[in-house]
Amino acid sequence: MEFSTQTTLSPHQIKTAALGLGVYADGTLSTAGQALDRAAGGLVSATIKTDFDGAAGATLVLRHLPGIKAERVILVGLGKADQYSPEVHARAELAFAQACVQARVEEAVSELAALPCENSTLHQRAQRAATSYGRALYRYTATFGKPDAEAAPRLNRVTLLVARSHAAEAQKGLKEGRAIANGMDLTRTLGNLPGNICTPRYLADTARKLAKEFKSIKVEVLDQKEIQALGMGSFLSVAKGSDEPPRFIILRHQGKKTGKGSDKAPHVLVGKGITFDSGGISIKPAATMDEMKYDMCGAASVLGTFRALGELDLPLNVVGLIAACENLPSGRANKPGDVVTSMSGQTIEILNTDAEGRLVLCDALTYAERLKPASVVDIATLTGACVVALGHVNSGLFSTDQALADSLQAAGRVSLDTVWQLPIQDAYQEQLKSRFADIANIGGPAAGSVTAACFLSRFTKAYRWAHLDIAGTAWQSGKDKGATGRPVPLLTQYLLDQVR
Repeated sequence: MEFSTQTTLSPHQIKTAALGLGVYADGTLSTAGQALDRAAGGLVSATIKTDFDGAAGATLVLRHLPGIKAERVILVGLGKADQYSPEVHARAELAFAQACVQARVEEAVSELAALPCENSTLHQRAQRAATSYGRALYRYTATFGKPDAEAAPRLNRVTLLVARSHAAEAQKGLKEGRAIANGMDLTRTLGNLPGNICTPRYLADTARKLAKEFKSIKVEVLDQKEIQALGMGSFLSVAKGSDEPPRFIILRHQGKKTGKGSDKAPHVLVGKGITFDSGGISIKPAATMDEMKYDMCGAASVLGTFRALGELDLPLNVVGLIAACENLPSGRANKPGDVVTSMSGQTIEILNTDAEGRLVLCDALTYAERLKPASVVDIATLTGACVVALGHVNSGLFSTDQALADSLQAAGRVSLDTVWQLPIQDAYQEQLKSRFADIANIGGPAAGSVTAACFLSRFTKAYRWAHLDIAGTAWQSGKDKGATGRPVPLLTQYLLDQVR
């Protein structure tokens, strides 16, 4: 996808397959829209009065208007002017992008990002525009025998109409948004791939491909013997039930030698990489077990964020840690009541083998300590309890460092990839007491997402740490079943904020 800006003041002279104009619920057009309406002899405003209510996200296609060089003028609803927000703008951009895809056009021009919006800059709106086009263009074809080439979207170039003095700002936002969209594409495809293809070794190969594509990224992959040498007994206990060998993947993005943050302690992203989760001996119900191929979306989001980092070449040091394995039942698998020893030396009583994500993450978090990090954020599809608490709108945020939590919340608001902070108080630690080990891996049904975060916190006392529970946001079920690409926008924005 190619993006550009245009500074013409005569929209009726723009020759394009699709020209996007914003319309408020009261029928008001922008200055550019009014100029185009005059050139068309008032046909646009007349059509709005009779056929278009301007509801947020609504679209109406007008073809071959007299006096207009654009083949199509696509009206995009913005809702009520006093309720026009960054969220509504992003919805409008996505609606226009989807209309262009449906119309099978190859190039389009849009004024939407240039329209003023409270609590939003042009830079931010241009960034969201690019990610919206990425969402509209994404298609999963990896495991189809004969993908329909004719059905593939044709849109390959989008131009934003902006004032000449704002072109550089818009271009910067478009560059960031395109990188985020490309990272989301990778994350979505990894999440959508079946577990027989997207194995721990496949994730490791994906990381190696990123290192080949981007010079700023270096990758190291540890096999089972090397993981064992590190003393990661908790991680390996989950992996032993499967014939598929585990992998511990270390990605390093080395910032430029010049620039803020290039020689500082790294920011570390830790991803849960359970490429298929049957629940182990504590096996899951069969009905929706196919969706457990998504249990590596934390790892996928780390890889997607690194893809965005590589494209942007940020002057920042970032390390990605991915503990990847399968959780399957076998004669070698963990059993309820087993006690394992983590890399930290803490012993863990496994009361439920389906609470395996925290068992792989705790060793990765212990490994992170040796990096002397500036911050550590782990990302995991960790608990169904978080879905119950927050649904599919906000990812769960837990942190023992309020400044870090505030930074992630701010990044979520800017990227529209939002989080909601939940408590992580010492009182909840009582639920994790064990009579036979230092800690139990579950704390009972009450406050399940909180006690999972409390478990992880025991391995993070040496640094600033936050935990993102993305169980409700990393994928969607139903007729549109698939990975969403979240929280790549949040993570990338958080890292962008570190160099501004």
